[in-house]
Amino acid sequence: MSNLFVVIMIIFLILILLLSLYKKPHNKSTKKISFRSLIPSVKEEDYNPDINTKNWDLHKNRLIKFGRSQYKGLTFFVSSEDRIYYFSKEGNKVYC
Repeated sequence: MSNLFVVIMIIFLILILLLSLYKKPHNKSTKKISFRSLIPSVKEEDYNPDINTKNWDLHKNRLIKFGRSQYKGLTFFVSSEDRIYYFSKEGNKVYC
């Protein structure tokens, strides 16, 4: 009877060991979604003219610094003559 008990305990310990080894790689592959990464920081907006903004002052600074800036869904550019323009739906330059 004691031999049967020892065999059952060994099988039980082996099953626990196998389950713990199986769960470890599975937990590493799960990713947590953070909404903080979806909202750009002020520093990211300053250094990336492709991020949409509604801030007029930030838009003007990015036009000066990069020559382009996205403002209220439109990307504005600065021409070689220092004129500001954007492209219409048809692909034509519209000067402001």
